[in-house]
Amino acid sequence: MALSPRETALRRAQRNRTRLKKLANGRPRLSVFRSGKNIYAQVIDDAQGVTLVAASSLEGEGKTKGSDKAAAATVGKLVAERAIEKGVKDVVFDRGGYIYHGRVKALADAAREAGLNF
Repeated sequence: MALSPRETALRRAQRNRTRLKKLANGRPRLSVFRSGKNIYAQVIDDAQGVTLVAASSLEGEGKTKGSDKAAAATVGKLVAERAIEKGVKDVVFDRGGYIYHGRVKALADAAREAGLNF
């Protein structure tokens, strides 16, 4: 029986997270979710099961709000600044099964430039 696109995406994301758990060494996970209209990022401590910081393109104003690369870069910078304020500098990047390209890459590059290490 064929899997639905949603089930395929969930399996791909789970495969990625399984690999990340081996690499994590106690570091929190920078998780990305991308919808058609917005992009969201959060830093999650899997050991305690809590979200440390979060940011989304819904918080932006004007042109940075929405689903383009500029909005993704703004979210990456915002989540990195918030994480550094909380004392988190080293993370593992969880692309959530999405291809590392476009908005996901823009978010990751902006987070690196703002000071996160991954």
